[in-house]
Amino acid sequence: MNQGKYNVSFLFSYAALFILLFSCQKQKKTYFESIALNDIKLSSPKHGSWRYNHDEKFQQFEDFQQSKKIKLKPGKNTIYLQPIGKFDELQKRQIALTKEYLKIYFQLETKILPELPNTIFPEKIKRISKEGQEQILASYVLDSILIKRRPKDAVILMGITEKDLFPQPEWNYVFGLASYEEGVGVTSIYRFANGHLTDSNFNESFLRLIKISSHEIGHMFGISHCLNANCVMNGTNSLSETDYHLARACSLCQRKLNSSIHYNNKKRLLELKSFFEKQHLNTELSLAEQDLNLLQ
Repeated sequence: MNQGKYNVSFLFSYAALFILLFSCQKQKKTYFESIALNDIKLSSPKHGSWRYNHDEKFQQFEDFQQSKKIKLKPGKNTIYLQPIGKFDELQKRQIALTKEYLKIYFQLETKILPELPNTIFPEKIKRISKEGQEQILASYVLDSILIKRRPKDAVILMGITEKDLFPQPEWNYVFGLASYEEGVGVTSIYRFANGHLTDSNFNESFLRLIKISSHEIGHMFGISHCLNANCVMNGTNSLSETDYHLARACSLCQRKLNSSIHYNNKKRLLELKSFFEKQHLNTELSLAEQDLNLLQ
């Protein structure tokens, strides 16, 4: 009789252990579910903001999967930066750091091509803005300069100009523009430093540059403007709105990007943390640390 009791007890304990193990396995969160706890909810759109002026559809993950996007291919998996203009040493340093950042952010080899001079812009695509500075037609940079110069192993070619950009005659300016099907984009560093880069505004300007660059390249990989959380993929109408948006991609946008590039999420996060720490980008460092804490 005692033996029978032991058998029943053993079976009960085994069953309980099985249920416990199954329960733990079931409750284990994915990387994206874990960091979603750090997503910051979007506030109501303010007058003049991108979301106030644009009625966009929320891109679910399933919508993303069906969207047209640039895809990696064997021998075609490098991001290139194409500087266009006359850059001083501070500006060149910013471009070099942008290369380093994009390599980490996208976990892809990233290279800088030799500079092209401003003389590459014909007079017909130039204008003088209301503020008095020369501007370049952004679509010309994409169609007549970048597409023709894209290296064979390039998955993305991103132009960086020191001249201000405008997208069409009725617009005052644009921070960046991209052709998502062609895998080319361009951004200008002009407005990020209010026309004059110095040591004192270097980090502020640099943070704007990496936000806009990663945003435009994110579009090329099929990610629409984010309506999920405060995110680098949010649309922006102004520098103040760009500053409000985080350099961090939200959990949903990270899931979309990872499904296209298939990188190690924790490795990427650790490298981002190290980069932000080295460049004294304290807000972004804090966010990376918070995400890492959720993975412990």
